[in-house]
Amino acid sequence: MTYRVCFVCTGNICRSPMAESVFRARVAEAGLDGLVEVDSAGTGGWHEGEGADPRTVAVLEDHGYRLDHTARQFQPSWFARLDLVVALDAGHLRDLRRLAPTEQDAAKVRLLRSYDPAAGDDLDVPDPYYGGVDGFEECLEMVEAASAGLLAAVREDVGGRAA
Repeated sequence: MTYRVCFVCTGNICRSPMAESVFRARVAEAGLDGLVEVDSAGTGGWHEGEGADPRTVAVLEDHGYRLDHTARQFQPSWFARLDLVVALDAGHLRDLRRLAPTEQDAAKVRLLRSYDPAAGDDLDVPDPYYGGVDGFEECLEMVEAASAGLLAAVREDVGGRAA
């Protein structure tokens, strides 16, 4: 049975596709790519059908990641097929939990940086859209830092299903 993870930010062109790309690479490195499906979406539909922000693509490529992406808006009906919905900031977390049809679905929503023990109380990944490339680099650092903990949690969930 496939374990499904969806990363969600505002427009699905910066933070969530970056997290999708990084986590997909971690899943592949861990040999879980046949067991874990990774995608992303936005809370809004402003950029639906567009590719990722060119700065996102450039920063990912500079660090050895690949991304084939088309922006889309998160739909409440997706909760039924998803195991984990990963919000990139507290606003996304609130929006997604409001969209959740059930309490069980709302419980599937977690903040990405909650998987990074070094994050402390600041669990938001800042939106780099209105800034320069440095903001995208910072975003990537935060995503990478949280990916190890997220991978461990997903591996545990996947292992629990196999038992």
